[in-house]
Amino acid sequence: MTTPDSDGLLAEQLLRLTRRVHRIQKRQLHERGLGVTPAQSRLLRTLAHWEAPPRMADLAERLEVVPRAVTTLVDGLEASGKVRRVPDPVNRRVIRIELTDDGMKTLRELRDVRRAAAEEILAPLSPAQREVLGDLLDTLVDCGN
Repeated sequence: MTTPDSDGLLAEQLLRLTRRVHRIQKRQLHERGLGVTPAQSRLLRTLAHWEAPPRMADLAERLEVVPRAVTTLVDGLEASGKVRRVPDPVNRRVIRIELTDDGMKTLRELRDVRRAAAEEILAPLSPAQREVLGDLLDTLVDCGN
């Protein structure tokens, strides 16, 4: 049985772990010279899951941010050649965002960064502990859907 104090401790541990993951990923992004921020990497990963290039509003909704934040992220990624704005084939007033070849290459490198960060975080755990952690995380993630 958990108490409010133990739940509070768990919440704090989760927040600390999240911040640690973020710091490690940020450090590895910098070390590898990918030229993207963690927020930009999240946008690139999100773009990769669309079958067709999404609108800015679609990205904002999926990322759960205001549209202006997406505009800023896209501006930076477009300036570095990782994404491009393209007109909608049906409604030319609508602009869609698509990955460029360089963006796809960066996305592959980002997967390596995330994998390396996970390996660093999980290094102290045995394979059995990793399996238990994976099961617990699945439970927490799945209950939010």
